Amino acid sequence: MLAEEAESKVTPVQKVVELLNGMLEKGKSEMKAEVVQFAAYKQFCDDTKLDKERAIEEANAAIDKLKADIQKYAEDAARLGKEIAEHEEDIAVWTGDVKAATKVRDIEKADYDALHKDYSESIEALQMAIEVLKKQNYDRKQAAAAEPAEEEEAAAAEPAAAEPAAAEPVAEPAPEQSLLQVSSLKLIPADAKNAIAAFLSQEPEDAATPTGLEVSSPEANAYEFQSKGIIDMLEKLLDKFMEERTTLEKDEVDSLQAFEMLISDLKHQIDEATTDRDEKAALKAKQLQAKADAEGDLTDTTTTRDADQKYLIEMVATCEQKATDFVSRQQLRREELEAVQKAIEIISANAVAGNAEKHLPTLLQTEGTSLSQLRADGRSPSQERVAQYLQGKARDLNSRVLAALAVHVADDPFKKVKKND
Repeated sequence: MLAEEAESKVTPVQKVVELLNGMLEKGKSEMKAEVVQFAAYKQFCDDTKLDKERAIEEANAAIDKLKADIQKYAEDAARLGKEIAEHEEDIAVWTGDVKAATKVRDIEKADYDALHKDYSESIEALQMAIEVLKKQNYDRKQAAAAEPAEEEEAAAAEPAAAEPAAAEPVAEPAPEQSLLQVSSLKLIPADAKNAIAAFLSQEPEDAATPTGLEVSSPEANAYEFQSKGIIDMLEKLLDKFMEERTTLEKDEVDSLQAFEMLISDLKHQIDEATTDRDEKAALKAKQLQAKADAEGDLTDTTTTRDADQKYLIEMVATCEQKATDFVSRQQLRREELEAVQKAIEIISANAVAGNAEKHLPTLLQTEGTSLSQLRADGRSPSQERVAQYLQGKARDLNSRVLAALAVHVADDPFKKVKKND
């Protein structure tokens, strides 16, 4: 009963004002909430944009550095490859030098051994020939045919050196044989060979040319042994060959030392070049691996950078669109609130008719018959005027909120209180 009385005291105008005030407060609240929400969204956009721009900037710097590193790794690898090739070429040349020097040394050693053998054989033959000739170097006495006893005494009186065969069991070579052996040697000069041949061609009787006095003298020798000149020549050859063999041996020692020093130096250079080549080959492998790693990092960084750029472009476009939409919505809300506020002012004024003529559209300026018809339909003229006003604003602003509010003003609030209008 009390509720009915309270309800009966609420006029249709008050009901409309109450509805419009509720919409006004709700609109303001929603507008403020949207401002807060958009501020948070804008902060997200600004922060994300800043983060992405920083990430893109860092990625670009990293990409530039990676590209520089890749170029440097490639240049270093190319330089090392060239140096390795030079080392390998040097090693090949020095190895060839070692083989060539060793081959030359083998030839020199073979020549030395052959020449040293010739000198040694020549020296040995000369020494033997000189020794044999010196043992035969004495004068033979002439033997008397009528006195054989004296011949035996003379033979017994000959020096012991004249009978070497009786002293030793092994027979010595004859002087002719020794001289022939000397003459056959390669190192004996041609003039010496000629002198030996001339000496061997002499007959023992031709060695001395006795005169009549010498023949008649019982003390004259049969011939004097003419080998002193040959012995002197052979001794000179012996001295010459021994000196030349000594020089040959000294040259061989010097040649061997020079060869060993050359081989040692070449091997040292080969070892150093091999060590440098191996170290540079390992460093080149590291540079190539670093280049491959940097290329992988470059691909990853570039992909991430491109994704960030795409995201940033799309996000900025979205944020700008949402900002535009926000501005439009805020503008629409302000105009909607202004329309609601005007509607409240119109319906709340004491002189509703006067305000209607001032604020409401001409379409709503109806004649008394129309208002009477509205009352006949059970609707308040104020209700219809405000509803029409809100519908007009809804069309102007393309506002669904005002359109819905106009429906509510024209319908629901007054159905409950139409009996009090």
